[in-house]
Amino acid sequence: MTDPRSIACTLSESALRQRLDQIAALGADALIAHEETSGTHTLRFRRDDQARRQLELIVDAESRCCPFLDLQINQRADELLLSIDAPDEGRAFADELAGAFSATR
Repeated sequence: MTDPRSIACTLSESALRQRLDQIAALGADALIAHEETSGTHTLRFRRDDQARRQLELIVDAESRCCPFLDLQINQRADELLLSIDAPDEGRAFADELAGAFSATR
């Protein structure tokens, strides 16, 4: 079980807005689909070098500010897959992050 005190984002308000803009831009450019099963989000992206680099940067940054999130990048044929999961206490953060990829900012 995760310590509930460790379930928090460490970004400032301006850094969070900037990150959400970056996420929404990638989603607008490369997101194909978003599915959610039993609390785990799977986002499918067009597979190309630029989308992969952007996705890796976002996952690296999110892993540092929200270490309780379980973020995994995989690939298959012509798609990149991002899975987002969290302990029950962090589920709202996982939901918000997944939703940010399809947000218009």
